[in-house]
Amino acid sequence: MVAKINTGKSISKALNYNEQKVQTGMAEILLASGFIKDMEYLNFNDKLNQFQRHISLNERTATNTLHVSLNFDVSEKISNEKMTEIAQVYMEKIGFSDQPYLVYRHKDAGHPHLHIVSTNIKKDGTRKSLHNLGRLQSEQARKEIEINFGLVIAGNKPQIESKKITPVNAQKINYGKAELKRSISNVLVAVIDQYKYTSLPELNAVLRLYNVNAERGSEESRMFQHKGLTYHAIDDAGKKVGTPIKASAFYMKPTLANLENKFIENQALKEPHSKRLKVSIDWILNKAPVDLPSFVKALEKEHINVVLREGKDGIVFGITYVDHKTKCVFNGSDLGKAYSAKAVIEKCTQILSEQPAISVAEKIKETTQINHPSIKPKESVSTCRQNNFHPGLPLTVPSPGYIPSEFKKKKKRIKKISI
Repeated sequence: MVAKINTGKSISKALNYNEQKVQTGMAEILLASGFIKDMEYLNFNDKLNQFQRHISLNERTATNTLHVSLNFDVSEKISNEKMTEIAQVYMEKIGFSDQPYLVYRHKDAGHPHLHIVSTNIKKDGTRKSLHNLGRLQSEQARKEIEINFGLVIAGNKPQIESKKITPVNAQKINYGKAELKRSISNVLVAVIDQYKYTSLPELNAVLRLYNVNAERGSEESRMFQHKGLTYHAIDDAGKKVGTPIKASAFYMKPTLANLENKFIENQALKEPHSKRLKVSIDWILNKAPVDLPSFVKALEKEHINVVLREGKDGIVFGITYVDHKTKCVFNGSDLGKAYSAKAVIEKCTQILSEQPAISVAEKIKETTQINHPSIKPKESVSTCRQNNFHPGLPLTVPSPGYIPSEFKKKKKRIKKISI
């Protein structure tokens, strides 16, 4: 079991996040502890008001929200009853059993997990300390629960590590087919914490694979000057669709300030993985003649996506590599001059131009023999050159009504008879 603790300053956002999941069928509420009404009769306002009554007793405390997720191994089949009991034992062991809290079972990931929403403000107005809650009380509670309930021990199987749990519904956004904010949120959860990127363009290289884009606005805009950030859906052509959503509106807070911290952290984390990417690129470029589309397709087989950045004139000016195996994103020029967009395009062009002319002619010969087995091609390689044929350029296709001279019927000559 993996326990992940989030603290915040807005109980309404934590509650909204879970309640929206319930409304869309992606979660269900299992327990409402410390509430006056039974769980079945609680509406959203009842839940929010109960928390806010506690919080209003200590307005000086800014961080007043506790949001915990307990994640279980994908192989475990846990009933609602068992999950509820685990949540109760966990809250007791971390010292929050006397606080009002809600337990939700989520269904938006490939592993069973639950969310617990509570507040650290007690009914007498004092606050429970959240400092080192995860390292001290939560970690000890996790270990005891794993033993008492016979759960898979965290760390024994790599897939239960919290950072490697990927939502199964993080997929390419199809605008108009699902609720926009929820769709973008699913993509952000799958990308923000799992991929290693060091700039906003590198992050966008991954997000665009899911039809999502992060944008700061123009440099003259107020949003850019105040370091604001929005996320919006895009279509397959990269055009914006729908209304942009502020980064602060998402529960995980993928704001520019938080992303900049990740840029610094990821710099050292992704560096050891650059060698695998360079080897893959070199192997493909040196393996056989390849054009740019073939180069991109060959890298996809190595679980590497190539994202090309084009100007308004359609000219490629940048290239970014997204390695899904190591979950690292590299700008081409950062890997080295040989891996930049200009160098790769020049390499692909050079490889094609260096193909022997005889090999191209042989291909033409084979094609001609297949299409017309009874006719031998009369044009040699030199004839092709005389006719301005160049490797890599399309051959001229005869018009539909064209008939070779060999098959044209000769007109009968009519003799004139003199009288």
